[in-house]
Amino acid sequence: MDTFLSVVLGELASRSINFFISKSCKPKVLGVEDSLQRALLRAQVIIDEATGRHITNQAMLLQVDMLRDAMYQGCYMLDAFRYLYHDEENTKDQVVSNSFSLSKVNSLKGIYSSNRKTRILEELQDTLDNLNCMILDMKELVVFMTSYPRLYRQPYSMHLLLSNCMFGRQMEAELVLNFLLHTQPNGGEELEVLPLVGPGKVGKSTLVAHVCNDERVRDRFSEIMFVTDHDLRDEKLSYLGEKCLKKYQNSMLHKYGRLLIVVEVAGDINQSEWKRLYAASKRCLTSGGKIIITSRSNKITKLGTTRAVTLKYLSDEAYWYFFKTLTFGSTDPVMHPRMVYLAMEIARTLKGPLISATTFACFLRDNFDIQFWCKLLVFLRGFIKWHVSTFGEHPSDALNQNRPAHLVRMFRTSEEIVVHHQYECSSQEEIPRIELRGVMYGSVKPPAGRFDALVCRSPIPPYYNYIYTCEVQDRKTTSAKRKRS
Repeated sequence: MDTFLSVVLGELASRSINFFISKSCKPKVLGVEDSLQRALLRAQVIIDEATGRHITNQAMLLQVDMLRDAMYQGCYMLDAFRYLYHDEENTKDQVVSNSFSLSKVNSLKGIYSSNRKTRILEELQDTLDNLNCMILDMKELVVFMTSYPRLYRQPYSMHLLLSNCMFGRQMEAELVLNFLLHTQPNGGEELEVLPLVGPGKVGKSTLVAHVCNDERVRDRFSEIMFVTDHDLRDEKLSYLGEKCLKKYQNSMLHKYGRLLIVVEVAGDINQSEWKRLYAASKRCLTSGGKIIITSRSNKITKLGTTRAVTLKYLSDEAYWYFFKTLTFGSTDPVMHPRMVYLAMEIARTLKGPLISATTFACFLRDNFDIQFWCKLLVFLRGFIKWHVSTFGEHPSDALNQNRPAHLVRMFRTSEEIVVHHQYECSSQEEIPRIELRGVMYGSVKPPAGRFDALVCRSPIPPYYNYIYTCEVQDRKTTSAKRKRS
């Protein structure tokens, strides 16, 4: 009896302490939340205005990019507070037990919850202070920004804009544009070379396609030619016009115009290949011609005549901003707090390029059902845990480096999908009828042996279709083979 009474008194004491702390903290937390929401709106106005202008000053571009990162950080923190905290509040009192041990755990949980609220408040306040300081620092920039010309933009909704534009690469795009539109003083004869480096599927080809579609670039260059790994290995390469793919030609400028050559390689370029390419380029390039080299290898930076542009995967905060916007589309996330929590947890399991975020966001939007999202989250957590414990890495790490990967079917967990090879093709080429998500998350029955499956279609230039060569195998059989080897 005494033991039971002490447990009850301990529970009452902890709940009383928690009640008074929550009463004193809640108004302040809500005040910080509202202030952060208003600061995010002010930051969004400045960023939208900057994005709508052709800014050439690199210091200004860097400052806008820093504000954009701070905005993503603020949005992430606000959502983490609203929805992860919301989920904790809704679930913390669901388990009721009369046992001594569970009562003791619940009393400790109440004190821990109070500490967590204090920590969340501090993080929200730090995020708000940082964002407000950055907005104040932008005062002069906002004044200078009005001197730059406006870019034409259709008034799309945000989710339509993000699904049809290059996200998170505004500063890098402007750096490449400035390189292409810059004229050498006194008509220099040296070929200008810009290296563009970054890991696989980070968006190098997308960035180049985006820049090459800019009207100012097309008005400046009469031809845009693409050189591949295969072209570089050709020892007979002497004139680019005979070998390379021409993706654009302006007949108005053809006779006296400049040429832009885009070299796309996976790794490094050896000295003999570079000399051969450089000599062939000199034969067909007039004054003002330029070269862009894209590669995963940092070694190509030594070939540049200007500072390399480096692409990295987006931060978790920027990734979540993109993922949430596409997932909910025109639906107000505030009306579905539990689903925002699930989407945030699903986004945390993903890793790597934006193409995976686009694929999953569209998949969730097409299956806008809380029960399905719960099942998908449980499946993804279990699948990734298995892949890490079995192969020592996240499945996205293998896929991003074009190495074989092992996927699991959601409703037939006894089977795994082995990805042997992956490639992309243009929108004009024929694509497989089988979609990977139907095999992995649905009930589509794949053919026996190896087959090609469509992973996704990019909605932005160069409009690649991404395809995996797969094979469905029994997990017990493949596990036994791995143990024997």
